[in-house]
Amino acid sequence: MDLLLLLKAAILGVVEGLTEFLPVSSTGHLILAGSLLDFNDERGKLFEIVIQAGAILAVVWEYRQRLGRVLAGATSDRTSQRLILNIIIAFIPAAALGFLFSKAIKAHLFNAPVVATAFIVGALIILWAERREHTVRVQTVDDMTPLDALKVGIAQTFALIPGTSRSGATIIGGLLFGLSRQAATEFSFFLAIPTLTMASLYSLYKDRALLHSDDLGMWAVGFITAFISAFLCVRWLLRYIARHDFTAFAWYRIAFGLVILVTWQMNWVVWADK
Repeated sequence: MDLLLLLKAAILGVVEGLTEFLPVSSTGHLILAGSLLDFNDERGKLFEIVIQAGAILAVVWEYRQRLGRVLAGATSDRTSQRLILNIIIAFIPAAALGFLFSKAIKAHLFNAPVVATAFIVGALIILWAERREHTVRVQTVDDMTPLDALKVGIAQTFALIPGTSRSGATIIGGLLFGLSRQAATEFSFFLAIPTLTMASLYSLYKDRALLHSDDLGMWAVGFITAFISAFLCVRWLLRYIARHDFTAFAWYRIAFGLVILVTWQMNWVVWADK
């Protein structure tokens, strides 16, 4: 077993877990980490799909009791039925656009200027959203209407632009649409489950020729470290939003956007064809 490869897998798993559910874009961080670790080839792309599954499982495990109650009440409880319907409604816009335009997005938007711009513009939107008066209409995810879910789903479509951040788009979108900070964050977590699961399954199917049993050890390390770091990150974020806003993440995004531009100009990182 290549210990260096396992170390790279562990590092990338931690990067995925720490950035998937924060409003900072896991895509940009994985491109940078993958390039610095010389692990950004086709094999590395497939690996990113595997570790993303670990991050998804972390959310499922954190909300296992709530999800269990929702599934148990799917045929009888109106609150559970409404949440399931809202997740489906919010899932559809990004799924449809991603299916139709994924090739064009990968061909034209996966480059340093676009990713850096998305980081910085996203940061400015966060700063603006946090400085405006926040009127709360929806306290919990159970209070959301299908229209609220559709609005969040439309916000999620902006995450198709590399560097935007799926969680950032849905959480900040939720705040702008009148959701409380907790409701926006939790609904973003719930929406991540079908969104990331379907994206992972679709990518695995497309790249199934790259699946090799020799990589099982590497996948296991990446999956486990992504699960653990994502689980800790989700718990931390839920505590963080109880007392803080997202301004700190905005300034971090601006700094990281500048890092992207510098590493691109200096040819330290290949930001295209990812």
